[in-house]
Amino acid sequence: MDALLIIGGLLLMLAGLVWLVMRAFATSLLWGWGSLIAPITLIYILRHWPRARSAVGLIALGCIPLVVGLTMLASKDAERLAAIVRLDWLKPETQAPAELAIELAGELNGQPFRPQQGELIDDVLVLREGLDFFALRELSIRLPQAVEGAVRVDVLPQDTGELPEVELSWLLPEQDLPEARHLSRGYTLHLDLQPQAPNRLVGDFHLVMPPRFKTSLSGRVELYRDRLRYVDGRVDTRFDSRDTIAHVLHDYLQRRFATRNVRELKLPVFTFTGDHLQLQVEVQVDGRDERLPLRLHKRAEQGWGVEGDRFAALPNSVTPQPQASRETAPVEERQSRPLDRRQRFSLARLQRNPEQYRMLSMRLSRASGGTVEGRFVGIDADGSIRLSQQMGSGGGQASFSFKPEEIARLELLEP
Repeated sequence: MDALLIIGGLLLMLAGLVWLVMRAFATSLLWGWGSLIAPITLIYILRHWPRARSAVGLIALGCIPLVVGLTMLASKDAERLAAIVRLDWLKPETQAPAELAIELAGELNGQPFRPQQGELIDDVLVLREGLDFFALRELSIRLPQAVEGAVRVDVLPQDTGELPEVELSWLLPEQDLPEARHLSRGYTLHLDLQPQAPNRLVGDFHLVMPPRFKTSLSGRVELYRDRLRYVDGRVDTRFDSRDTIAHVLHDYLQRRFATRNVRELKLPVFTFTGDHLQLQVEVQVDGRDERLPLRLHKRAEQGWGVEGDRFAALPNSVTPQPQASRETAPVEERQSRPLDRRQRFSLARLQRNPEQYRMLSMRLSRASGGTVEGRFVGIDADGSIRLSQQMGSGGGQASFSFKPEEIARLELLEP
């Protein structure tokens, strides 16, 4: 409706301008040619108002639907109105540079197909043109079987059985939602993709659909195997994806618990709406289940990271060599004595392996003065040390949290 009002208003204004020029030519040839120049047109209106007022009235009448249409468009889609005012529609369409080397010749739905994105994740191959939420043109192929490593698929039109499912979708300028077509047989497909470090598949792609689909593509493609991005061989933590967050949390949990045995990390459903994420994650650490509230923050240079992460990197694992038989007796003697964890206890050891000291009594001396005694409960998401203290005979408990920089000394009171 808003587009009709805008177009109708512009047509009325254009008709009024044409009428005004015709009136000027009827007055004199000089006024007619002069009315084609805006300042002289204004002078003509002032000098010959009785002749020009009908045309000016039509122009003013056209302003009414134009203003109403623009107001409706601004309330519904302000960004689109701003693009119209900036005359973006006059500028040639420019495509963002592609991340992958995709060289395909052919068309999709009768239009040239120049995909900028490609991936093969969860057995679904996707080639996508356009960076908006809905792709301008998209091709997806759902493989019937899980694939790992190299991918080799050959399908002919006469083949039957369990075959890949092909889906085409495209978005026309006048549409809000894309159209889609599905096909499970009757096409030609050839895939020959080889793994390429760190997370890509590269190889030949050939697809010919039945004539009614107007789709035929052939060439070489490069696809991502997951939603991680790499810079100089390292994971780029600035890239917004669920796989990036899982990678950051896995590394953080290994360093926090000082173990590489971190398994079955489960993330809740979330969306990237800003530079912060508040997540409740479930994970298995050294065979025990943990449920942790974690807060992540994204910085311009460093990318995503867990707030309060001050844990050192894990040392390279070294397999201890068996000792000579003469040392067996002393080792057994040391193992027979109870372990006193107060020896060599420090804040750094507590941060690396908090489970070893859970619910043990500790004395904490604050840098600003004063001491607190209580039982160690755990480490908060921001790295704070949390102690619990019994309050009198009523059975209540008080909990205290201290950031590492607030702690002057931490003592373990139990073996």
